[in-house]
Amino acid sequence: MKHILAALLSGVVFGAGLALSGMTNPARVLGFLDVAGTWDPTLGLVMAGALAVALPAFRILLRRGQPLLGGSLHLPGKSRIDTPLLAGAAIFGIGWGVAGLCPGPAVAGMITGSPELLVFLLAMLAGQWLAGRVPVRQSRAPGQPGR
Repeated sequence: MKHILAALLSGVVFGAGLALSGMTNPARVLGFLDVAGTWDPTLGLVMAGALAVALPAFRILLRRGQPLLGGSLHLPGKSRIDTPLLAGAAIFGIGWGVAGLCPGPAVAGMITGSPELLVFLLAMLAGQWLAGRVPVRQSRAPGQPGR
């Protein structure tokens, strides 16, 4: 139960931070991406603030060796940049640039009842469902024989 409450509290704090910083407004994000026009640095400031909190906390967590609520750390096993990673990042970036939204702000913005956000979230969920059904070719380590 404490894990569920911690996740709920984290989500509420994250959503409140996005709402207070204006990041649920797609115009803010698009303004940040418009470096040739009327550039809005707000998103960069929000990211810098997030890094200022996350980097020291992550270092403390790594030194500690386990999460505060017990269990074990689940860190990524892959450190290699591969085609699926690049393709996913490109799709995410294109979607973010077109819509001005990414999943966190879209979910946080649902409190407004915006039909546009609902359409975005439904499309995002459909994309996640579809991505789970597309076979991904496993990349092999250099020097490893093909199958």
